[in-house]
Amino acid sequence: MGAILSQSNIKQAYKQVKRNKGVAGIDQMPVGEFARWYSQKGETLLSELYNGTYEPQGVKQVEITKPNGGKRKLGIPTVTDRIIQQAIAQVLSPIYERKFSEHSYGFRPNRNACQALKKGSEYVESGRSIVVDIDLKTFFDVVNHDRLMYRLSLTIGDKTLLGLIRKYLQSGIMIDGVVSQRTEGTPQGSPLSPLLSNIVLDELDKELEKRGHKFVRYADDCNIYVRSQAAGERVMESVSNFIESKLKLKVNKEKSQVCEVHQTKFLGYTIQKDGNLSISKQSVARFKGKVRRITKRNRGIKFEQVIAELTPVMRGWLQYFRHARCKSLLKKLDSWIRRKLRCYRIKQCKRTITLQQFLKSRGVETWQSWILALSGKGYWRKSGCPQMHQALDNKWFDEIGLYNLTLNYERLNN
Repeated sequence: MGAILSQSNIKQAYKQVKRNKGVAGIDQMPVGEFARWYSQKGETLLSELYNGTYEPQGVKQVEITKPNGGKRKLGIPTVTDRIIQQAIAQVLSPIYERKFSEHSYGFRPNRNACQALKKGSEYVESGRSIVVDIDLKTFFDVVNHDRLMYRLSLTIGDKTLLGLIRKYLQSGIMIDGVVSQRTEGTPQGSPLSPLLSNIVLDELDKELEKRGHKFVRYADDCNIYVRSQAAGERVMESVSNFIESKLKLKVNKEKSQVCEVHQTKFLGYTIQKDGNLSISKQSVARFKGKVRRITKRNRGIKFEQVIAELTPVMRGWLQYFRHARCKSLLKKLDSWIRRKLRCYRIKQCKRTITLQQFLKSRGVETWQSWILALSGKGYWRKSGCPQMHQALDNKWFDEIGLYNLTLNYERLNN
């Protein structure tokens, strides 16, 4: 506990939690208030942690919508508990990093999704074009506490620390103001959860390595690459049995599948038969959904504000998917986004005369501007007319600072 509760480690943990921002827990204390609170009660807190009498507060449960439309439950600890958990993770992570598998890429320093995808591509290029895609059902909700504590005890000899981690695993969940105790699972959203999940699933990694499988795991997303459908079916059955009987986790049989690699997605990408990466259809659909919400015509905000909101969404999306072969797709998306914006600008004009004057001011001939302004076409059809393309051409969008997916893709990959 000494290393965990050292002033330098606590200070580093506080900086990390502050950097992550986040909302207050059930005690309603924001991150910015912790320094003042700690200056008054820090000694008492450290004393309780050292002697094992500290009791974590419950976590506040919130639900966020998953990309597939379902709900994901997140547990938000108090700021104090987030800092303590972060301090624990900072000390334990380097210890476990030396033990973790080379095939694990999620929630680890100097490892990322890009590396996981590259390794998967290498397996496909070597002829392993069938993937065993194993989906763990509500992984964070069903982790067996006793089994996890046993795994931790193999490395950690400090009983006070082990007791504190168990308390965090069992800390109550507040739902609608009522706190209920937890007998299994680890709250997704706490600083310690990523490390604990990797400790649980490292046992799976070691078993797959022992069997000689070619696989990639990113958090609870595990893909095993084989050469034939028959081999894939055998692997699916035997590995699923290991996960459920030995690890005491549940395999979602409805979502798990054995298929050709290009028929499924991994970390938002699709790996093609030749090993090249493309953006999955689901990822494109989610991106377009975000753009639609920002460019919704009835928002009533300035055009410049719409552009300002689009920029970070487009930049962040491209930054993640820059490794895909997608230039033609990006050209289509750029064109579609410009049309959505033209549509938004038409709606802003509201009246026929206003639209006509706007088009004329943008260089459209008077008679042409009246033809479009008086047209009975809807906003979307009007946005595709030559007059709108002349008024708001591609050069104009570049001048006002609209992020260009195609050009920036070329820059990122040169």
